[in-house]
Amino acid sequence: MNRERMIEQLGITKVFDICIIGGGATGLGIAVDAASRGCKTILLEKYDFAKGTSSRSTKLVHGGVRYLQQGNIKLVMEALKERGLLKKNAPHLVKNQSFVIPNYKWWENSFYGVGLKVYDWMAGSLGLGPSQLLNKEETLALAPNLDQDGLRGGVLYHDGQFDDARLAIHLAMTAADHGAVVINYMSVESLMKENGKVCGVIAKDSLEKKEYQIKAKAVINATGIFSDSIAKLDDKNAEPLISHSQGIHLVFDKEFLLSDTAIMIPRTDDGRVLFAVPWHNKIIVGTTDTPVSSASEEPIAMKEEIDFVMQHIHRYLKKDPSYNDIRSVFAGLRPLVKSNSKITSAISRDHHIAVSDSELISITGGKWTTYRKMAEDVMEIAIHKAGMSEKECMTKHLPIHGYKENNNYAAPLYYYGVDEIEIKAILKKDKSLGELIHLSLPYIKAEIIWAVQNEMCMTVEDALSRRTRALLLDAKAAIESASLVANMMAKEMGKNENWIKEQIDSFISVAKNYLPTSNPKLQTSN
Repeated sequence: MNRERMIEQLGITKVFDICIIGGGATGLGIAVDAASRGCKTILLEKYDFAKGTSSRSTKLVHGGVRYLQQGNIKLVMEALKERGLLKKNAPHLVKNQSFVIPNYKWWENSFYGVGLKVYDWMAGSLGLGPSQLLNKEETLALAPNLDQDGLRGGVLYHDGQFDDARLAIHLAMTAADHGAVVINYMSVESLMKENGKVCGVIAKDSLEKKEYQIKAKAVINATGIFSDSIAKLDDKNAEPLISHSQGIHLVFDKEFLLSDTAIMIPRTDDGRVLFAVPWHNKIIVGTTDTPVSSASEEPIAMKEEIDFVMQHIHRYLKKDPSYNDIRSVFAGLRPLVKSNSKITSAISRDHHIAVSDSELISITGGKWTTYRKMAEDVMEIAIHKAGMSEKECMTKHLPIHGYKENNNYAAPLYYYGVDEIEIKAILKKDKSLGELIHLSLPYIKAEIIWAVQNEMCMTVEDALSRRTRALLLDAKAAIESASLVANMMAKEMGKNENWIKEQIDSFISVAKNYLPTSNPKLQTSN
């Protein structure tokens, strides 16, 4: 992917079939679906791909054990099917992750054991492995850091794990492989209309400060937490569709888990589940559910959220992590479809599609696991509204960019799939690019060069937050890497010293909020 060449297409294609606003999981999924059907497709993202919610998940591709508890059988069935399809279509990014539910009460083993057998049954042939009851010794063998006091046993089950931002980038590349135009840092400023119907958008390139009129037969609002703001461009009196809920995650060194098996805590004080999941040789612990009044591209964790996660994880681990052990804290907002419930954890993760009087199509809700089905559903409506001939959905069995079987998930560059060969070719030309960008991070310099040349990496934040996951793994190390990365990118992109300084300052301004000990906003709640 090359941003300049993408923008050149705006002057070549007079009318697109499908224009997608939003470059998160949903928007990118729609772009892949539309382009693979042969539609002339364009996707516009105001910030970077997966800048918002889609890079801030718990890193799980799952059916949703909690939704099973809530009785949302339809969502669980759909999600389990999609989990299986995604693992088949992106085996370089989605892997089988085993989980243990520790049981400290006499009734828990049988209760959760039966529930997870139902989970297995619902997954059918797309299941990742059977659940099983464990005694105390078997539970501790899989999760040696669990608190042994009162432990009776556990239940083992399987779900999927992935790197969310990396999948987002590979979806963008998949869409581009099928002819789609995908552009980041392109903000939709207004909607174009003819005879009261939406016929395109006016967009502004925030990097080059240039405006474009882009015509399209169908326009889809897939902006997640910002869906209501796009709906307001269409109709200033549009009713809000979104309830925002914030979830945070804490990242610790692997020593607090000492196992490749994740831990699922089935019930916290607010009725949610809590996960401790190994990821890129760290562990991620989360998440919370805090209602918030408005959307932000950079949500910030509150002190009470961090306290909540720490209090709960301390109940289950033999070695309790301290606040100084937190390597990074990141927050994300869920775009939940409004309901009468005052408890956001009880609001359904089902997706919702609405078509306005002007035929703006909006899709809201959902979750990463079901992104493909969401895209298929919205495209059936878009094709009809645009008056295009019916074209079959191709994505159920469509390999995602980088597709590679028989992966070694312990290998340093596994998440690139077949693109690993290209990165190694960069290394052959310059062996110094095999050096780490920081001793506390797993990323090498060649990955930065690759991201700039092929993945539309435009800023230091893009590089350290989403092309690599440095900011989420170790915020302090990411900040210390900013100067090196800025200078590398500037050389590759032909930028000057002013750009380097602006990029470093901008990144540090964002990254310091991932450091709980230095974030003043964590001293008081918002």
